[in-house]
Amino acid sequence: MNGAVPGEPVKTDKNSRRGNWGNQIEFILTSVGYAVGLGNVWRFPYLCYRNGGGAFMFPYFIMLVFCGIPLFFLELSFGQFASQGCLGVWRISPMFKGVGYGMMVVSTYIGIYYNVVICIAFYYFFSSMTNLLPWTYCNNPWNTPTCNGVVTPRGINNTLANVTRSLVTGAAEVAVEVVNKTKRTSPSEEYWKHYVLQISDDIGNFGEVRLPILGCLAVSWVVVFLCLIRGVKSSGKVVYFTATFPYVVLTILFIRGITLEGAVTGIKYYLTPQWHKILDAKVWGDAASQIFYSLGCAWGGLITMASYNKFHNNCYRDSIIISITNCATSVYAGFVIFSILGFMAHHLNVDVSEVADHGPGLAFVAYPEALTLLPISPLWSLLFFFMLILLGLGTQFCLLETLVTAIVDEIGTDWIVRNKTVVTGGVAIVGFLLGVPLTTQAGIYWLLLMDNYAASFSLVIISCIMCICIMYVYGHKKYFKDVEMMLGFPPPIFFRVCWRFVSPIIISFILIFTVIQYKPITYNDYVYPGWSLAIGFLMAMSSVICIPIYALYKIAKSEGTTFLERLKNSCKPDMKWGPALSEHRIGLYATPGSEGEVEVRPLKEELREKEKEDEKRDEISLTIQGSNGSTEHNTTPSA
Repeated sequence: MNGAVPGEPVKTDKNSRRGNWGNQIEFILTSVGYAVGLGNVWRFPYLCYRNGGGAFMFPYFIMLVFCGIPLFFLELSFGQFASQGCLGVWRISPMFKGVGYGMMVVSTYIGIYYNVVICIAFYYFFSSMTNLLPWTYCNNPWNTPTCNGVVTPRGINNTLANVTRSLVTGAAEVAVEVVNKTKRTSPSEEYWKHYVLQISDDIGNFGEVRLPILGCLAVSWVVVFLCLIRGVKSSGKVVYFTATFPYVVLTILFIRGITLEGAVTGIKYYLTPQWHKILDAKVWGDAASQIFYSLGCAWGGLITMASYNKFHNNCYRDSIIISITNCATSVYAGFVIFSILGFMAHHLNVDVSEVADHGPGLAFVAYPEALTLLPISPLWSLLFFFMLILLGLGTQFCLLETLVTAIVDEIGTDWIVRNKTVVTGGVAIVGFLLGVPLTTQAGIYWLLLMDNYAASFSLVIISCIMCICIMYVYGHKKYFKDVEMMLGFPPPIFFRVCWRFVSPIIISFILIFTVIQYKPITYNDYVYPGWSLAIGFLMAMSSVICIPIYALYKIAKSEGTTFLERLKNSCKPDMKWGPALSEHRIGLYATPGSEGEVEVRPLKEELREKEKEDEKRDEISLTIQGSNGSTEHNTTPSA
């Protein structure tokens, strides 16, 4: 190893029991794939347009600097120092292990519905393998009389097209018109609702399972399992493609988009600053929330991915690279989305705001409709949905690995470590089965309910408690020394201030903002019934409730005669807290009691070195016989 001192045993810095990333690029690409997800494409551009265009960038990057990057660095350093997943790291203060269980619950919810979104992208990807996209015209059995497409043959108006749908089959030169803006339903919207989802009229009316969607869900879970079959060893190789190719597709779509008529208008809508909106608290709240959720803070994934780093890896550098890459991708995706939407608005002769959308509405309705206007539209559709699949898989890999790593680290037996693949398969099967209800005709209602409640304010609470635990319960001075021992330098003063004061304040602001801005969820014109909202709140609370329940359990189990003694003992770091490898357990951590976390090989090497030193000392102390038979002790190597 470079930099090794001659005569000292070489430190491999590898954890042979848990495994490590093959190299640092694998970790960075995996983390980029985890942070850069569907939200970067279908949420950020819309938020930016709605909150003042270019003016939104100012609060967005302020929140990135003061909240996003510091929290990202905190979680990476936390996982890397202990080489443990989201449960094992809480040896730092065992009473707070409920935070780790909360992270597992959140990752479970997200993993269930996120893979359903990926499977729908798979469905659209397979549907695009045709000469004519099935959502191009209004001449299909699932279309209604109110359907008005943006693509019609020359010289035929939409009214005539509705009467003579059976004749409208060829692809001629297009002429576009809008008949009734308020009542218009597009072919892509009807394809989405009436064919793909066959959506029911109520969240309680499940109807039947949509077998094509179920099949795609199975494909999606199989792909995720195969990519994680050897843990980070296999996923680390897959991300070379899954984390980089979306940028190739984004660039292709960007070049195609900006060459279209009306693209400039769309980009102006996206970027034109409305400076007066900076004074609106909602804009700042949206900026903070987007940064927080986009980076994947408090999901447990960052801690898990960092736990497979080598101990002395520079996670400070990595946190800055990954955070900036994530936010730059969001901005770049905005150009791709709004150039195409501007083109469609130009053809429809309407304002860009008429066609702008977010979430599934953008990914599966607005953007696919815009693609029908392009020559060779199936090609662009294939590229777009392939990009969505890869963006989703990058996040899904980490969600599944978070759960698997937590289970394996917690049980910790040799059998389960050797058979980690079995655990991965088991978690994937359970995830598939729990996702089946989301493939029914009411599935989209449940998917949006989980998206809005399962990982909303609960993430903010988890992150805030994590900051308080590390900085104030464990102690900021001790943690700064831990980071310095790991990186070779203390955290910069900016990060120390942010960890202790700024980031917790911003997180609290996000929580207050989320509560104040709360509105019951709706889907288009459908208003969710009260009982479904109650289920949503229960999902949100199920992750948070883990924290006080486990804390009370730990206090009850701790030693002590009074409550305060038990509380104090339950907050003390566990004896196993600290670096996983014996060669890194120095200073405060050079104590017995961590044998479960110590590898035997380095200890044997140290004993061997000690024996060699004893032998040298014996040689140095050789006795020299004098002529009178007396014994002299020579204290130098020369006789």
